[in-house]
Amino acid sequence: MSEAPPPPSSPLNYATPAGYSGAAPSKEECNMAMLIYILSIFTGFIGPLIIWLMKKDTSPFINDQGKECLNWCITFVICYIVSIILMFVIIGIFLMFALLILNLVFAIMGAIKSSKGIAYRYPFAIRLIK
Repeated sequence: MSEAPPPPSSPLNYATPAGYSGAAPSKEECNMAMLIYILSIFTGFIGPLIIWLMKKDTSPFINDQGKECLNWCITFVICYIVSIILMFVIIGIFLMFALLILNLVFAIMGAIKSSKGIAYRYPFAIRLIK
């Protein structure tokens, strides 16, 4: 008989419906994580940063999702600056428009997944906050 594969080395298991190994996040934790993503649309990084700083020590789910959202905000700002520079060769206008659409779509996807208790990962984020 073969044994089950060993658990993943990272503390978070994104294959589980809860988003991480251990107890599933409570509805309040899911709502706060969802709020982090929604605020990122309207306030940039300020809203998610405030919620993450207030709740990071009380919930591993909010801590994880807050870091993920802040990493995307940093990536977004870097790409936005590059697109402003590229506006001199016209392509920056299209890149800026694409970035705004991606930010909206990714934030909505993150809000939906986190409201269900599933950890969301931005596909193109530079992960500076670990």
